[in-house]
Parts: sequence; structure tokens; C-alpha cells
Amino acid sequence: MEQTWRWFGPQDPVELSHARQAGATGIVSALHHIPADQPWTDEEVAKRKAIIAEAGLTWSVVESIPVHDAIKTNGPDRRRYVDAWIASLRAVARAGVKTICYNFMPVVDWTRTDLMYPVPAGGYALRFDIIDFAAYDVFILERPNAEGSYDADVLAAARQRFEALLPSARDALEGNVIAGLPGADFHHDRVGMRRLLAAYDGITPEDLRAHLVSFLADVVPVAEEEGARLCIHPDDPPFSLFGLPRVVSTADDARAILAGVDSNANGLTFCVGSYGAREDNDLVAMVDEFAPRIHFAHLRNVRREAPKTFHEAEHLDGSSDMVGVVAGLMKEERRRRAEGRADANIPMRPDHGHLLIDDVGKRTNPGYSCIGRLKGLAELRGVMAAIDAGHA
Repeated sequence: MEQTWRWFGPQDPVELSHARQAGATGIVSALHHIPADQPWTDEEVAKRKAIIAEAGLTWSVVESIPVHDAIKTNGPDRRRYVDAWIASLRAVARAGVKTICYNFMPVVDWTRTDLMYPVPAGGYALRFDIIDFAAYDVFILERPNAEGSYDADVLAAARQRFEALLPSARDALEGNVIAGLPGADFHHDRVGMRRLLAAYDGITPEDLRAHLVSFLADVVPVAEEEGARLCIHPDDPPFSLFGLPRVVSTADDARAILAGVDSNANGLTFCVGSYGAREDNDLVAMVDEFAPRIHFAHLRNVRREAPKTFHEAEHLDGSSDMVGVVAGLMKEERRRRAEGRADANIPMRPDHGHLLIDDVGKRTNPGYSCIGRLKGLAELRGVMAAIDAGHA
């Protein structure tokens, strides 16, 4: 597997030289400074590619070309945003970056309630707690009819937790939940969140899935023309937030996406942590079933604590069978090589990582400090070496 590293661009506190020292050969990056309604130009793509090449690395994967909410809601400006997305796809493909990860999560991307959760061995992890989330949604954001999104026991616990929070703790929880993904071009506030959520009023999971398939019908033929591979990232976490539909959370969701536009250019990003946050997802079986259409892998692990509550675990010590997943992906690589496929190597990255040692106290993007990811990559490299040697 190609060992890659996410880099958020020149403003990332973790430098490209650090990624190279960690043993990565490929970089996963995006032009986060360009708004979602603007196409990426050949010039901007070439600048990013040159910076990465100067560091002795390869720009292997784009993560992500943002999919605007107007596409997800099938809004009146949908066509303009689709055209911008296609222009960006063509620009990166012309530059030789052929693997494009994207997501279709409404309003909020990657979401956690605690960005500094202490773990037993020392250091800090990311955590999602459904009680904390409900406390924010119902009692701080005060989303209309939010109570109906939660079971009675969760709602009662959320009320109790909210009442125990000091104002500063309420502000911190809000910042954790709606701050936005590192590198994103948005940072929500409470008023903005209410406005964005209102745009999805009346949109059902069936509607959102239809909008996704419609988007794929527009972009997959372009990817085919360009020799590119699109790979959708699963919902993170893989269940509804703020009452919004989410349609990339389960094996059934993946089947519907792949069948919606049946092309090798329409594939998956297999994120162990995202799919693994649900107990009903059998990850090893999913790799076996979807292997030919898996174009990218996020190898991170989570420890499920309770339904809809989990924290980022050690890469090899969470609730999911990481060794089994890696073995399945490497089996697919061998199959592709036997067929002579140009895309035989599946790029992977050690997604997220604990905040460890002297990274504690440094300016870092939550989940994307250097040492935790270096540790994870080293562990995963060992797993791959053992599998190659026939010991696993």
C-alpha cells in the first residue's frame, strides 16, 4: 500500500519534511483556500504540486474537492456548483493527481464533542459523546424540534449534563462541535448553523441519496474521461446529526452508491474509524465485498464506548480488526497486480492520531499532530511487512 500523509497546505503546522521523516512517500492535500463555488485552476494546482515535489514527495490523493450544500439539497444554484466541481476535477487530473476523495455530509463534516480527551497511557484523543452532542443540539443551539431526534434516556442525560456545564464549558462544547474541519473554508457560528440546517428542512434520506446519485451521474463520466478515481468518504460519525439525513454510513449505503453509477471511477474511501463507529458494520466483510472499488483507505481505529459514543483509539487497538482490514486491502492489491492494473497500489494514510509527548501544547490541528500519526504509520507499516512476509 502507498503510505501517505495528510497535509493541509502551507499553513499546516506539521511540515512536509516531517511527513517524509515519518516514512510517507505520498501526500494527501487540497486547495482549502479556494471557496467551494470557485473552480481550482491549473495554476493553483501546479503551485501545490510543486511545493510537494520540492519536498521529495508526491501529491497522491486530493482530499477533498468540497461538495457545496446546494448540490446536496438540489438547490437552484446546483448546476453552477457542479460545474465548478468538474472544473476542479479536470484540473487535478491534468496534473496527474488521479485519486479524488470527497464527502456528501450535510452541513457538518467530521464532528467531535471533545478534542482533548485524556487516554490511559497519556496523551489526548478525539471523542464523540452522544450525550454531549444532544446537550448542545437541544439546549445550546436550541434547534427546533431537536428533542425528537433523541431517545428519552439520552435526552434526560443531556439535560442533566447541560445544567452542570459552566458557561465557559458550554462555549467550548460549541466550538468543538461546529468549528469546522481543519483547513476548511468555513467556521460556523450559532446563527449560521441554524440557517444552514433550515436549508435541509423536508429533505429525507431518500432525497439526499437521490441527490448524491444525480451528482455522480454528472461527475463520474468526467472522471472516466480523465482516468481518475472518485472515492466517497463515509459519514463521520456514521449516523444522523442535527436531525439531518446521512447516506454513507453502512454497507447498504455503499452498495447503493456503487450501484447508482456502476463504474470503476465511482468508488469508496474505506475509513476504518468512520465505518467502525457502528457495531453493525462488519469491516472485514465490507473490504472483501467492496475491494475492487476501494481506491483509498483511512486507517484509524475507534473504541466504541456505548451506542453513538466513541473515542479515537490506538491504530491497532480499537473496536475494529485493523489487521484483518489491511490484509483484505493487500489481497486486493495482489489481485490488481495480477490483472496488470495501473491502480494496483491503494493509497492509505494513518488518519488521526493521539496528541503525544512534546506535541502537547504545540499549535496543531486536532487529530493531525505529527507524533501520533508517525506512531500510527509505523505500526501500520509493521502490519503490512508482517502480511507481506506471510506472518499475518
